[in-house]
Amino acid sequence: MNVLVFASRKGGSGKSTLAAHLATYIATPERKTLLIDADPQGSLSFWHRIRGTENPALKHGSRSLADALKEAKREGFDWVLIDTPPNKSQVVVEAIKHATLVIIPTRPSLFDIAAVQDTIAIARELRKPYAAVLNGAPAKRHDAEAPIVSDARGALNALKVPVWAGQVTHRADFSMALAEGEGAEEFDPESSAADEIGRLWTAIDRSIKAVQGAYRNARAARSAA
Repeated sequence: MNVLVFASRKGGSGKSTLAAHLATYIATPERKTLLIDADPQGSLSFWHRIRGTENPALKHGSRSLADALKEAKREGFDWVLIDTPPNKSQVVVEAIKHATLVIIPTRPSLFDIAAVQDTIAIARELRKPYAAVLNGAPAKRHDAEAPIVSDARGALNALKVPVWAGQVTHRADFSMALAEGEGAEEFDPESSAADEIGRLWTAIDRSIKAVQGAYRNARAARSAA
């Protein structure tokens, strides 16, 4: 079972939005998917009520994430996406502790780049793979990133932070889809918003397979020693 944790100390970074759009993209009959809303603000739970369907399923509450994940595994979920509050609370630490991959959304601004460092420190301390995703970015022009996005990417690279090569652009389709209880792919499969979520999912899937491959190789090396 793969666990994606969306974490950032900065409010408004887009954790809930990315979790919702990715969950609807991931959830297929072959990929049983669960959302866990561990943020007291309850944005994911609100969206899920509008959605009115249990695909993806949702559990809310931040108590005993370990027990919730054990139950999810017993129920046969393949993917679990956890939305966390914008702070460094024990809930965030526990979620990261159980993560297969930590996704750190960040908007291309000075305050956002400064805020991600706290989340990165937790992931590094717990030795969990993580990656930043530039979110709410200005649209590209002639396939070139806006200067503010390039500067943010450079700042993250200087901090030795893995950064997704793409971006999630500030688009009306993302908000309009959520208002309908949908993800970008469901709202308009041909849209640029759906394409960006698809590209992000491909990168996440590739990263997790690489992490799992490295883990298997390490175990094999230990067994042979």
